[in-house]
Amino acid sequence: MHKIMVVEDDPKIAELLLSTIMKYGYDGIRVNDFQHVLDEFHQAKPDMVLLDVNLPSYDGYYWCRQIRSASICPVLFISARDGEMDQIMALENGGDDYITKPFHAGVVLAKIHSHLRRAYGEYATRHEELVLEQEGLLLYPERLELKLEDIVITLTQKESDIVESLFERYPRVVSREALLEKLWDDQTYVDENTLNVNITRVRKKFQELGIEDGLLTVRGTGYRLNVTWTKESYE
Repeated sequence: MHKIMVVEDDPKIAELLLSTIMKYGYDGIRVNDFQHVLDEFHQAKPDMVLLDVNLPSYDGYYWCRQIRSASICPVLFISARDGEMDQIMALENGGDDYITKPFHAGVVLAKIHSHLRRAYGEYATRHEELVLEQEGLLLYPERLELKLEDIVITLTQKESDIVESLFERYPRVVSREALLEKLWDDQTYVDENTLNVNITRVRKKFQELGIEDGLLTVRGTGYRLNVTWTKESYE
């Protein structure tokens, strides 16, 4: 059963969308905290998002960009804005389709089915999932998950990129410059403290897996994966 997340601040429209998609066999979830949409996305892990443009705090374009930093799941905009530029902005910010209000339930369902089929069904491109491993520690970049034995934790896109770099360079050091370029290659300037914050978060994620001192700072150079666990210990 595919899970569809509805990001719509009008209660009546949100309930109409939820009842419609659930009537036709989909699992629906509604976002209620419009200041933490990405957090709810990570928690729910939906297969598709139905996203309004006019939202409290941040608009749908902003949240689409945030979702795109973590997932390639289909995002369908549903909005009362019917201008050509609105539709262009939706697509340029990572959306897959644009439906104007008032909408016909049949059209919404047809588009949902079409995009889910293209993303996950008979028209989906088949490929083996990328999995990186170091001594039984598994990184799933496409899922944004890190796994050790039977413990699985969710990563942000930045955290996943850092772990991936550590895995690929192990046992060598990953320079700070290389991480800054990999994580923020579309920005001309990034405060290096931002990298420090993400490194701290990765250390905490390792600790959640029971790994202490798994990420070492090499003073004046960068960071290195420190294998303090062994694969045999978890077999």
